[in-house]
Amino acid sequence: MNIKRAKEEIINTVKAYLQKDETGSYIIPSIRQRPVLLIGPPGIGKTAIMEQAARECGIALVAYTMTHHTRQSAMGLPFISSKVYDGKECSVTEYTMSEIIASVYDTIENTGIKEGILFIDEINCVSETLAPVMLQFLQGKAFGNAKVPKGWIIVAAGNPPEYNRSVREFDVVTLDRVKTVNVEADYGVWREYARLQGIHGAVTAYLDSRQENFYKIETTVDGKHFVTARGWEDLSEILYAYERLGIRTDKDVVGQYLCDPEISVDFANYLELYYVYEKTYDMNSILLGNTDDRMKMRLSEASFDEKVSVVSMLLSRLNRSFGECAVLGNMTDSLFDALKTFRKRLENADVPPIGVLSALIQEKNNEYTKKKTAGLYSHDGEKSMVKCIAALENMSVKLAESGECDKDKAFEIVRQEFAEINTGREELVERVSKELANAFEFMDKVFGDSPQMVLFTTELAAGYYSMHFIEENGCEEFYRYNKGLLQM
Repeated sequence: MNIKRAKEEIINTVKAYLQKDETGSYIIPSIRQRPVLLIGPPGIGKTAIMEQAARECGIALVAYTMTHHTRQSAMGLPFISSKVYDGKECSVTEYTMSEIIASVYDTIENTGIKEGILFIDEINCVSETLAPVMLQFLQGKAFGNAKVPKGWIIVAAGNPPEYNRSVREFDVVTLDRVKTVNVEADYGVWREYARLQGIHGAVTAYLDSRQENFYKIETTVDGKHFVTARGWEDLSEILYAYERLGIRTDKDVVGQYLCDPEISVDFANYLELYYVYEKTYDMNSILLGNTDDRMKMRLSEASFDEKVSVVSMLLSRLNRSFGECAVLGNMTDSLFDALKTFRKRLENADVPPIGVLSALIQEKNNEYTKKKTAGLYSHDGEKSMVKCIAALENMSVKLAESGECDKDKAFEIVRQEFAEINTGREELVERVSKELANAFEFMDKVFGDSPQMVLFTTELAAGYYSMHFIEENGCEEFYRYNKGLLQM
């Protein structure tokens, strides 16, 4: 199955295992809660879906990669204790708690979340001395004498033998105690993920036309050649970083992430053209509605790859703006809820307003720390909360500087600060709405009802942030063209 279907299966398994009866006991007893064993090629997103699954289920996640562990760190260190048997004192070997199990209990204590996923990666690539410990773990849900706490689901991941020479195959006894999920690379599924993550436009535009280069692992006379989903995503991050620094990304840099000479050179050449197109077609001018007829004429007569690249650049710029709107919108909503709480607490407070606000900020910080530790934030969700707390702290500074003790006047000070933030949000939405309208006008004049317009509208319809923005704020041009597509 593909990685999206595997994620659904993990979520369904978690929900099934965590069901409780009227007495509060788990309906499926622990002994029947088989660990999930994900087997799939490297770099396709097995770890990423674990983070997403835990977040969507609202439970904690503890993740370990076993390749750097020893038998002692996984099982615990031996020590000698004394026990009495039949009236005779005996020395007995016991074990300290496993580092991994201790991390689970630490997470429970730090977050207050008692249920979660214990994810063990590279489970079938461990050393000879650690292999029996891993088998015991899968079969008995324990490391040494320390069991995984109730309410914690075990998910393990590993690579098939053809991808890793150090893989140790599990015996039938172990396989009969796990729920095996075989995962394969799937570009269509990764493309959905790429939209949500904001993968660099050069990467998505290149792969849309060369999907056969998305994932490849082979052994040749020259050694191992491989390109993975992880490689493309990491390359996207370095492209963004280098662009901010004004550093050129050449074929040597690309080859550090795409370890296949043919594909890395091909992408590096495409990237050069992509940057040429970026200079030729000024995205700022397009979004501001200031493009001249010569640019439109040149693009209308350009090659297919050039047209697709420009559409990709335009979508990339818009998607960044849609993401900014989503973060600021979520931040403003969270801030509004916090200020409602502040107003309510002010009514019955016997301390100055600054004390009430300071206590609220501390609560928000504690909540943020716990959720971050538990891995319950998405990337943008975390950004929104950080901005919300920063705004509250800025309000606290303004309130402290005023020295205001009157409750109504104190609230008015923070209300005015919120009003400015909300005005900034509205201005951003208005600007992005105009950019989207200008983009459609440009696309219509250059391409009309062409495959490029289909691509543009389809990508907007498939994007999480783009559709969220359009549903919230509307876009007549989108609905008109999308309706036309549906009628085709």
